[in-house]
Amino acid sequence: MVADEGLRAGVRSYETRSLDESRVVIAQHYYDLRLGVRGRSEDFLTRLGVADLGALTVGDVSFGTEVTIGFAQPRVYHVTVPLTGRFRCRQGHGAPSCTVPERAVLLRPERGIEVDDWSADCRALTVKIDMAALHERLGALLGGPVRRPPSFETYIDVGQGAGRSWVDLALWCLREKNASNGLLGRPLIRSRIEQTLLEGLLLACGHSYRGALEAPVPTARPATVRRVMEAIEERPDEHYDAARLASLSQIGVRALQEAFRKHVGMSPTAYVTEVRLRRAHEQLLAADPTTITVTEVAYRWGFAHLGRFAQRYRMRFGTSPGQTLRSG
Repeated sequence: MVADEGLRAGVRSYETRSLDESRVVIAQHYYDLRLGVRGRSEDFLTRLGVADLGALTVGDVSFGTEVTIGFAQPRVYHVTVPLTGRFRCRQGHGAPSCTVPERAVLLRPERGIEVDDWSADCRALTVKIDMAALHERLGALLGGPVRRPPSFETYIDVGQGAGRSWVDLALWCLREKNASNGLLGRPLIRSRIEQTLLEGLLLACGHSYRGALEAPVPTARPATVRRVMEAIEERPDEHYDAARLASLSQIGVRALQEAFRKHVGMSPTAYVTEVRLRRAHEQLLAADPTTITVTEVAYRWGFAHLGRFAQRYRMRFGTSPGQTLRSG
């Protein structure tokens, strides 16, 4: 077996002609499974690339010949997108689901999955999703806990729109194994990608809460917005994402975004950036350039990309961070 690991990005790739090794590496990241060869055994070659994103496992797999697959696991969802070729699967005792490159399937492995027609040219994007994490993100978007689990449609249109965007983002994660010191290796970015993939799936597929997600959100009171702004002003160096800000406001993510747009003129995350820029500006003005650098100040206030920090800083204050530091 040939194995390769992307530098600090949590992206791994494997290649093996052994059926037993294939079962082992797939079980490490996905499920214990039954894997059988239906086609020419001499053509069997498992290629697997996989990225661990916490609540999601994103992978890209092919076998080089026709295979059969069987697996089961509770408390997860599983999305499979054929990038080339085709496959046919059955969930529990339900009718077979057949798919092609522009149509993905969303499955519940706890019911047992049987794949009996995986074509020799099939290469698929496979995403395992923690059920509790997806339900939590749904609750955050809706502004309250989900009391009844969502019922999902089997097929997802990935040929256009939100479905296509979701697939492209998942595939980007796998390409990061070729990026030395890439963005996916940074915990802050990885957590944001994880959250975006969870929320993106809820907006890309059909389910019983889709109407509620697309319904107009009620406008929050200015006092709610002030509470979030005060928390950010008091602790601007803490980690804030959409879910954290929504929990501070005690309303849903969409309602908070609409309230900030109406009362502040920007999104909650944009306000976090604004506060951090002001704090960085104040520190640069007061600092001694012989004892501190612009890089240290940028990292202190959560700006990991120095070029983007400098660009935003110049747009906000009309000068560069270095000039501000030297003038102080």
